[in-house]
Amino acid sequence: MSKILDQFNKLQLKDLPDIKAGDTIKVHQKIKEGDKERVQVFEGVVIARKHGKGISSTITVRRIVDGVGVERVFPVHSPSVAKFEVLRSGKTRRAKLYYLRTAKGKKARLKNKEFVTAIAEETPEETVAEAPAEPEQK
Repeated sequence: MSKILDQFNKLQLKDLPDIKAGDTIKVHQKIKEGDKERVQVFEGVVIARKHGKGISSTITVRRIVDGVGVERVFPVHSPSVAKFEVLRSGKTRRAKLYYLRTAKGKKARLKNKEFVTAIAEETPEETVAEAPAEPEQK
């Protein structure tokens, strides 16, 4: 029985971008109203990711609306979630950012994670060989 359940769960898993705490994301969720269906977008900071990477994993997204904090918990692999867009990644040192609930002003901001690219430096011998020759003096 568990073999069948595992196969079903594997079919339901979505291919998702890497979402971590501190990321600012847009969640596109399908909303059904009567016989109509529309997509509602919720943009905010991911403050927690729970329950691993399996079928039951969830993320908690927080945003400020009219000075009031609003949090929503989204099941990551739910069919009602159309897609996730990662807008930027924040530099964090914790897995859960619950301290953002009470933080005000500058303390509530996260720094952007900068991606460092390695630049190969030339050795001094190469720079000497490529240096232009000095003009001759008369």
